[in-house]
Amino acid sequence: MNTIWILDDEPGMRWVLEKALDKAGWPVRSFADGAALKAALDALEGAQDPRAPAVLVSDIRMPGPDGLTLLTSVRERLPSLPVIMMTAYTDLDTTVAAFEQGAFDYLAKPFDIQAAIELIARAAQSAPSRSGHDGVREDQADAGPVLGEAEMAPSQSPAMQDVFRAIGRLSQSGATVLITGESGTGKELVARALHRHSRRAAGPFVAVNAAAIPRDLLEAELFGHERGAFTGAVQSRRGRFEEADGGTLFLDEIGDMPAELQTRLLRVLAEGAFYRVGGARPVQADVRIVAATHQPLEERVQAGLFRADLFHRLNVIRLRLPPLRERREDIESLARHFLARSAADLGVPVRRLDRAALDALRRFDYPGNIRQLENVCQWLTVMAPSAEVGLEDLPPEILAADAARVSGRGAESRLDDPPFRAPDMAAATTRSAPSAQAQRPDWRAGLEAEAWDRLARHEPGVMDTLQQDFERTLLRVGLRQAGGRRGEAALRLGIGRNTLTRKCRELGLDSSDEDEVPEAPRGSGR
Repeated sequence: MNTIWILDDEPGMRWVLEKALDKAGWPVRSFADGAALKAALDALEGAQDPRAPAVLVSDIRMPGPDGLTLLTSVRERLPSLPVIMMTAYTDLDTTVAAFEQGAFDYLAKPFDIQAAIELIARAAQSAPSRSGHDGVREDQADAGPVLGEAEMAPSQSPAMQDVFRAIGRLSQSGATVLITGESGTGKELVARALHRHSRRAAGPFVAVNAAAIPRDLLEAELFGHERGAFTGAVQSRRGRFEEADGGTLFLDEIGDMPAELQTRLLRVLAEGAFYRVGGARPVQADVRIVAATHQPLEERVQAGLFRADLFHRLNVIRLRLPPLRERREDIESLARHFLARSAADLGVPVRRLDRAALDALRRFDYPGNIRQLENVCQWLTVMAPSAEVGLEDLPPEILAADAARVSGRGAESRLDDPPFRAPDMAAATTRSAPSAQAQRPDWRAGLEAEAWDRLARHEPGVMDTLQQDFERTLLRVGLRQAGGRRGEAALRLGIGRNTLTRKCRELGLDSSDEDEVPEAPRGSGR
């Protein structure tokens, strides 16, 4: 069995991985810096050397040469070696760069150690079939793609890390992509990222919103028209398909496309050619399609409002963007970015959120998602009376929602009160009949009513949202019952301490930097 090589400047991280891999039966060799790794590579006599590693697990940000720089050297010497990158800075550009340079996958710190061992095992098994991926594409070696948008900035959300990972993997593909998500989640930004990190990056990116253009004009907008095709067509005009030739055409709100245009679009996707309105000559267009919708297309197909064959043509690769309420751990960094941007636009000092205001922003559900958070930050920049923003300075809708949430927690807070404890039978005999029959509200009935209302509104992701609310409540109560002691709370809840730590971070209950790894010497927590 070949050795697993580990490169990380943090002794604690190396120690944890060494112990876990040793327990799994893997021999391990660790390196504290890139110079030591390069020396070990120089000592090898090619990929067939028995001392060559089965997998390299490398941190990205380290003193000296970073992980991506070393990845290039590794790919030159051992092109079939699976390399797994580790980082706490899970932004889009880093993720895509790792995949473009041939990384097998990446681990976002803090990670579940068992999941890491399973990933390393899969990487080791895949090694013989990875000889074809040997480095950066020549046309992208000097590219430095930076989106600069907060929505695509480093994220602690596992759901956004999955999106970044998918964009990285799709950088080598021209497959059609369908992006789903609620309004305001950043679907066009993801579409632009897919284009920027693709082989078509030098070509045009053309966006069309099918819901914003009158249906009578949408056909000519997409396919162009010839002179005299209709009243007012005084000259020929290219459509968006022709404008996007060699690049990417982003069809936003595809679920609102009229039925007759769905048929034309299907033919273009199938044949790669179309006719302008009023034209008799087919026009070829080499276009990659990225579509997006906030609507449940499967339901529209069932209702006969969207063609099933077009849906299957578009649904090659699907990316689901999480609503902001599912990535509460990112709200603080997003708010700081938007506050800084609003202050720069207006030429005023940057507003700072105190802890109470920030906590209220984290609790808010944001039906308008990231766009709504940006609007809130613009409102604060204009309306807050001082640079320090307190709870009382927040917009009325957030204060009202926060007050409703606090009052709604009344039943939850009463879990600690005597009426909700197991009754004392001796005392019960002296109570009056109404007191004796006072019962705890049936939480299942409340859950059923909440699920009914959300499903009736056609709210997407109801199962995920309610499950997160349920877990958040259990964790909060468990920690309160245990006096904030995580080990005891995990024991009471019947889960592992690492699982509790990870879920607290995912659900926005944790502001600490404690790594989700077994007890070990710890580094800087990067």
